[in-house]
Amino acid sequence: MTRLALGLILFLAQPLAAQDAGEPARRAAQALEAASVQLDQAKGARDRVAALTETVRAFEDGLSAMRDGLRDAATREVELRRKLQAQEADVASLLGALSALGNKTEPRALVHPDGPLSMARSGMLLAAVTPGLAEKAARLRRDLDEVTALGALQQNAALTLEQGLADVQAARTTLSQAIADRTELPQRFTEDPVRTAILISSTETLHGFASGLSQIAENEVDDPLPPIGDRRGLLPLPARGVILRGAAEPDAAGIIRPGIVLGTQPQALVTTPTAATIRYTGPLLDYGLVTILEPQSDLLFVIAGMAAVYGKTGQVLPEGSPIGIMGGESEKFISRPGEGAGAGRSETLYIEVREGNTPVDPLSWFTTE
Repeated sequence: MTRLALGLILFLAQPLAAQDAGEPARRAAQALEAASVQLDQAKGARDRVAALTETVRAFEDGLSAMRDGLRDAATREVELRRKLQAQEADVASLLGALSALGNKTEPRALVHPDGPLSMARSGMLLAAVTPGLAEKAARLRRDLDEVTALGALQQNAALTLEQGLADVQAARTTLSQAIADRTELPQRFTEDPVRTAILISSTETLHGFASGLSQIAENEVDDPLPPIGDRRGLLPLPARGVILRGAAEPDAAGIIRPGIVLGTQPQALVTTPTAATIRYTGPLLDYGLVTILEPQSDLLFVIAGMAAVYGKTGQVLPEGSPIGIMGGESEKFISRPGEGAGAGRSETLYIEVREGNTPVDPLSWFTTE
């Protein structure tokens, strides 16, 4: 775990203009160290799950920051190489001049065959030209040094990222086991599996399923969660990612849905935006694996598209609790030059919000900062 944090620190220590992602990487390194301490101090199953969740999140942020920095470094390297290739003729001329001048920037006293006057004129001309040649040569040397440093940075960071990917995979596996071992969560109600199966088979839309959710709970107790109306528009998204499609925007097939689509990295962790009761978790229609959260009465968060889901129907989860993992293969550690903010985000998470059984724009509840 500390290997990735150390790699991030070394990454930040590189004196390169390409590292615009320095602050995110620094924060990720600090979060990873804090999560490591929290994990060491965890005593109960719930504490261990919370610490492992923070560890996975810190890994994801750290790897994302390093990818951003490496993408910028790769772009800068391509620009420099193109610039240097375009100046090959100038470089050859400069090398010839530098060979004649040596390492000194001041003009040398040369003996001219036409006598003292020509020698003086040559000296004046050389005195005027030499500083410009020296300055241009220095710039080229700096560019060459930067290209070399960029190449070394990418090689070293790639090794760190490979180890980081292995570590985050291990952390995800450990998290899954810790969640399975956690039994002390409060239970608001129990699910009737028969009535749930009947409801799923008898409904053809998410709207119909959500409408019937309140009818499939047994032994339901009062909602123990406080209202969250004052946090409207401030809740974090369930996963790290970018908005690919907004509410009511048609997809490639022309289908319009009231939720948003979030592009995530493969195997990204999905967590609860706030404390909530699990109203349903499992496969649903053509949405894949779905978790429906109830943060307060008459408010549902529908989160769909995960490869694996955690928790049981009726459990009351604290904020930030893991509820699933996205699918896909392990992340690739270096993005190609020119890729944008959505590069590598091959998985999609569907998020829908329903107030009083009516869909609303999820971005009215979540912040995309």
